[in-house]
Amino acid sequence: MEYSKLVDIYEQLNRTTKRLEKTHIISDFLKDVSVDDMEQVMLLLEGRVFPNYDAREIGVASRLMLKSLSVATGISVDKIENEWKKQGDLGLVAEALVKTKKQATLHSTKLTVKKVFDNLRKLAELEGEGTVERKTQLIAELITSAKPIESKYIVKTILGEMRIGVGEGTMRDAITWAFFGNKIGVEYTREMNDIKVEDRAVYNKYLDAVQHAYDVTNEFAEVARAAKLKGLEGLGNIGMKVGIPIQVMLALKVDTIEEAFETVGKPAAIEFKYDGFRIQGHKDEKGNIKLFTRRLEDVTKQFPDVVGFVKKNIKGKSFIIDSEAVGYAKKTGKYLPFQNISQRIKRKYDIDKMASNFPVEVNVFDVIYFEGKNIINVEFEKRRRLLEKIIKQEPKKIVLSKSKVVSDKKDVEKFFKEAINAGNEGLMFKSLNSPYKPGARVGYMIKFKHMMETLDLVIVGAEWGEGKRAKWLSSYTIACLNEDGKFVEIGKASTGLKEKREEGLSFEEMTKLLKPLTISEKGKEVKAKPKIVIEVGYDEIQKSPTYESGFALRFPRVIQIRADKGPHEASTLDYVKKLYASQKKS
Repeated sequence: MEYSKLVDIYEQLNRTTKRLEKTHIISDFLKDVSVDDMEQVMLLLEGRVFPNYDAREIGVASRLMLKSLSVATGISVDKIENEWKKQGDLGLVAEALVKTKKQATLHSTKLTVKKVFDNLRKLAELEGEGTVERKTQLIAELITSAKPIESKYIVKTILGEMRIGVGEGTMRDAITWAFFGNKIGVEYTREMNDIKVEDRAVYNKYLDAVQHAYDVTNEFAEVARAAKLKGLEGLGNIGMKVGIPIQVMLALKVDTIEEAFETVGKPAAIEFKYDGFRIQGHKDEKGNIKLFTRRLEDVTKQFPDVVGFVKKNIKGKSFIIDSEAVGYAKKTGKYLPFQNISQRIKRKYDIDKMASNFPVEVNVFDVIYFEGKNIINVEFEKRRRLLEKIIKQEPKKIVLSKSKVVSDKKDVEKFFKEAINAGNEGLMFKSLNSPYKPGARVGYMIKFKHMMETLDLVIVGAEWGEGKRAKWLSSYTIACLNEDGKFVEIGKASTGLKEKREEGLSFEEMTKLLKPLTISEKGKEVKAKPKIVIEVGYDEIQKSPTYESGFALRFPRVIQIRADKGPHEASTLDYVKKLYASQKKS
């Protein structure tokens, strides 16, 4: 497939903010994509060249891109940088430069999706002496062959700045419309930006099949290929694979014990809600063990201690378990907040020392694959009994999550106090006869905490400080996620961080994290790629015309970085509205 065809889709997607129209554009396009091109096309539509569980990165920053554009166009780095400062977007700069140079010197050949994809993947694989030069040449090779509009999207893809508004929901719906539209009677009306469905139940059946296939593979390319080749049967044959993380099951939040029982039923299993981070543990038949976070990041190397616990204490040739790793104080054994161990997730050096200084206990609460069989549809009560058989508990290493089955509110209150006294956040309620539903909040699992709910928000901008804070980014523009998958601002947070690193999360540490994510800089204000998720506390949610979300947080404060969460796991605008409404009632 010619790359220009994909670029035309990018342009169409950029011309609309309407989610249904984006879905229609992609679904029509997918009908004509060959099975051979499907992997490259699906990934590039998401603005990536590797699946989201693959830790490899293209590894090209703005400075290297400036050099590559200079090599491709013959224009000096300084001149290109000046244009960048004016426009704030290197993709647009590349388009303008190539448009000018095409009239004179640049040679143009037709780029294919495969050529672009292969070159971008090679960027991630290069290492050792001469890497910078070889990366420069690979990028320049594409730019030299690209049309102006193609160069814009090549640069944006490399820098991770696509921002065409294509989220997981849009991709799922587009696959459903493309390959099952005639079966489910979907009719899209562009003028009304609406869809008509002949039979909503049948529509949901196909939609759920596509979603489930994605949840157990985390690859839309595989899902689209299966749907195109073998339809519903193909989706049904897609199974989870040990070593490939699946989307974890997510919990709903409730404010009362009565509401929790109403959702999951009686009797219910209740468990401690630990303030740690999810670890999905995989063991294959060869004995290889891999560990993934809820963001699907591979953290096997960062947690050799956990690998040892899993290898020694869990019986079975192959399995996938779901658990929470919780930090604890070496002297007292008391559980510690997540922030105390979060630095281990990204650590690349002194790993053994970090494991010793910041030990974790693995609390296992579910098993979803065992001895070659997918068991997500087995009742939770039976999955729990299986865990009790296969796990040899060893306190402060690996244990079963503390759990009991209850029907009475008083029993819950007593267990809740026990959880809080042990340093935990609260309780989880679970339906005894429920399946494991990857990636969905469906009411099988409930969070219950007696406290003002915090929000998980994404930093989309920052501001350089003044005085002694002038060298730090010390005020952070924070955003939640609207229904179209767009980040909408909800306030600025500047408190909660420390000036000295030894006192906790510092301005210096946050500045180091944000600088590589800078998209543009104007005066003291910086725009940043939406990558960093922070937990934010506040006194109140207020309506506000100042921010695009329509709301503002009163006295927001940074509690911690949520390294275990990805940007699209941020709190939603719908949830903000719910919290706002609950304030008005209280």
